[in-house]
Formats: sequence, C-alpha cells, structure tokens
Amino acid sequence: MTAPVRRVVLVDDHEIFRAGLRAGLDASIEVVGEAGTVEEAIPLIRRLDPDVVLLDVHLPDGGGHAVVGPVHAERPAVRFLALSVSDAPEDVMAVIRAGARGYVTKSIRPAELIAAVHRIAEGDAVFSPWLAGFVLDAFTGAGAPATDPELDQLTPREGDVLLLIARGYTYKEVAAKLHLSVKTVETHVSNVLRKLQLSNRRELTRWAAQRRMV
Repeated sequence: MTAPVRRVVLVDDHEIFRAGLRAGLDASIEVVGEAGTVEEAIPLIRRLDPDVVLLDVHLPDGGGHAVVGPVHAERPAVRFLALSVSDAPEDVMAVIRAGARGYVTKSIRPAELIAAVHRIAEGDAVFSPWLAGFVLDAFTGAGAPATDPELDQLTPREGDVLLLIARGYTYKEVAAKLHLSVKTVETHVSNVLRKLQLSNRRELTRWAAQRRMV
C-alpha cells in the first residue's frame, strides 16, 4: 500500500541544511514551505496548515517551543517533529511541553526521518532511542530535569558546540555540522571553557558526562 503524501514545512535557520533535508526526502513528502525564524514560521504554518512541521529547537529569535505553542493552540492537527543537533534535556522538554509530538537528532538517517514524518502525521510519538525513556521518566516525575545554573550561562549555539565537542568531534567536524567556520567554533569553545571554568576538552567531556549529556 502506497503511503499518503504528507505536506511538510521546514523550520531551520540554515538554508544549506534545509536544502540537504529536502534532497533526502522522497516523493511521499511534499515540502510546501520553509522558514528560518520564529517570526517567519508562525504565520507561514498558520497559512499553509501542513501535516507536519520539521522544527529546529534553536532559532535566531527564539526557541522552537516559541513556534509550537501558538500554532498548537490554534491548529492541534498540525504535528511538530523537532529535528535538532542538540539532545540536551532542557531543549527536549521545552518543545515537548509546548506540544511537539517527537524529537530526533540531526544524525538520523533519511529513511528513518521519512518514516518518522509519516508516524507523526498519523498521531504517533517519535523520539530518538535514548530520549524515549528520558521523556517518559520526566512526565511520570521519575527524572524531570532540574535547571543547571552553569548550563544556563551558555548561549544555544555554545550548547550545540559543547555537545559535539564532548562527543569527540573535531573542530572541523563541528564546523561542518553547524555550518560555522572553524574559527567561530574555536571562539565558542573558548567561551564555553571560560564560562564553565574548565581548562581543556578532556575536562569539558567529563563535565558533560557527569550531566548525562553524552
């Protein structure tokens, strides 16, 4: 049986990433619109009324939850699937509490993402494997994330860089994944180390591991 065509809006501030995402989708998914900011996304989604919105959680003018909340309140049939480089607990819970039906990281393979879009459109919830247990624990009160004053010092982009560096990516690999220059990545890492009062990447990785971020 042929899967129905799903109408999808892409919300991500990186045009190159959106182009790559479109290229990885198949004929069962029709990209009907794109936006790069919260301000652009909300009226676009209201106007197009898509089946699914693929949404980054870090946008230049706010978090992804700022898109989900207003639209979900008016159009509950529009499903949101967060697609982000970050799997930090605070990012996950912000969009899920706002009304998103799923959260996967940008390392997901194209075939898995296509399947996730169809499942979300059908009303299922979809999460990257380790996130499923985390979200369940949080909503049952077993492991709701507490605020972390140290982590709160970081900007969203610094958090993205922290996560990838802690996982062992090189500066060049981080730059490619986040569509930044290597020099910009180096600056972000320096800022992270300074804010967290750490000396090197090894300490940074240990810091992230202690918080179950990696």
